[in-house]
Amino acid sequence: MKIEHSYTFKSIPREVLWQTIQDKEVLKRSLPGCKSFVEVEDNVFESELGISIGPVKGVFTGDVRQLDKKEPEFYRLLVTGKGKPGEIDADAEMILTETEEGTLLLCQAEVKLTGILASVGQRVMSGVAKVVIGQFFKDIDKEAKQLV
Repeated sequence: MKIEHSYTFKSIPREVLWQTIQDKEVLKRSLPGCKSFVEVEDNVFESELGISIGPVKGVFTGDVRQLDKKEPEFYRLLVTGKGKPGEIDADAEMILTETEEGTLLLCQAEVKLTGILASVGQRVMSGVAKVVIGQFFKDIDKEAKQLV
């Protein structure tokens, strides 16, 4: 399943946004339903998220890896998670582009699902993913505004 989501961080310079999304405390506060987010090695985090959106309910444990960093314009996220409703395996490209308004962040992801997550259908899961990503970007926006 392919997911694409973009968000414009108005009046936020790209360097400030980069700094914000690299801060593990900010990430912990901004990830929807985050119960824990611990760096276990450089750019590798173990996390626990509680998600309850529509048919997707449960606690997911997994890891998040940041790869291929090109500060301040690009990085890749590899996310794996397991929970009662199934498993998630995502590979996302995060592209930061400076615009006249601020910074545009484009997330392009390839996501594989198993279990109940896969059975509820791509349209439902795509909608759930957009809600989670959208909330994350809004929270990152609030955090970044405190640094400007």
